[in-house]
Amino acid sequence: MKGRITRAGNWLAQNRTPCILLAAGCAAEGLFLLLRQDRAAMDRAASLAMGTRQAVSALADPLPFSLAEALCTALGVWLLVMAAATVRAQLRRRRVLARRLVGLAAVAVWIWAGVSWLWGVHYYAASFSEKSGLAAEPVTAEALEATTLWFAEGANRTGRLVERDDSGRLAADSAAIMEEGADSLAPLTEEYPFLDGPARQPKPAVYSWFMSAAGFTGYIFPFTGESTLNMDCPNVFLPVTIAHEQAHQRGVAPEQEANFVGIAACLASADELWQYSGWLFGFLHLSNALYTADPTAWLEVWQLLEEGPAADLLWNDEYWLAFESPATDLAESTYTAFLESYGQDLGMASYGACVDLLVARYCPLWQEA
Repeated sequence: MKGRITRAGNWLAQNRTPCILLAAGCAAEGLFLLLRQDRAAMDRAASLAMGTRQAVSALADPLPFSLAEALCTALGVWLLVMAAATVRAQLRRRRVLARRLVGLAAVAVWIWAGVSWLWGVHYYAASFSEKSGLAAEPVTAEALEATTLWFAEGANRTGRLVERDDSGRLAADSAAIMEEGADSLAPLTEEYPFLDGPARQPKPAVYSWFMSAAGFTGYIFPFTGESTLNMDCPNVFLPVTIAHEQAHQRGVAPEQEANFVGIAACLASADELWQYSGWLFGFLHLSNALYTADPTAWLEVWQLLEEGPAADLLWNDEYWLAFESPATDLAESTYTAFLESYGQDLGMASYGACVDLLVARYCPLWQEA
């Protein structure tokens, strides 16, 4: 027994640095878990996190590529090199496996702690609904139908103004959309001043195909504050996705709130293409909810949708159906688990929960009243 204790002590002494880093990372994550129910602490942490992301993103913004992708690629290469070096060392009877595993655990824990403190804090700080006073409350079928109809009319109206190809689908330049997206939330800052912030250029994803395979249209990287966009999927929803990711950049964490902000920003835009993207995306979410509430009303509204918007929705559906696979299901369940770990119980379904906010803000019955 004494010999084992001595060997363990010697091993710890020889591997002090990775052990200390692992313990410190666990402490950092433990502190987050301890404080996450303290609203005041999370509000302060969220403010610091946003300031940190904005400072780092100012350095990354001039780059023509996504620094987030570059860092993830570098991490992947490093892991492969370390794995090969570990196997080679073990074959030479150099016992490094335990040390490498502790080092890898330390890196993983610090990445998770970094995500928690740079992004996870926003799930526990004051929400968009609380800051705006716009309550996401249950809605009646009548209000839902009226709002869905209003969005269908908006999609029809703006859908006639955009360019289309020979198949009737939207014909738009994705690069031009990206160039116009540096400050997509600007039209909303008068109504919601807390959404104001520095303009940041959205970045095109080199790994867009892999994002499609995983079911993602875009993401924000907590460590650089960048938004990286899928450039392979149909670009009819590229404007609203850019605005969605920039809502994340301004501290709007829950997906349902970021969806609402993205749609609202597009509706407030002076650009007809951006307006169309917002109207159609809003219609998609509202009509899905209406189908559950009243299938008859859903069919009546859908029959009012003109050929252009209907063609774009079919285009989008066909694209994503081609990627359905066990890998997509795994990616969805993984992201759902990530959201639920921060108290987002709706998981991936929360992408459709912006319906209540859309009805609360745009229902024509209430606007008339």
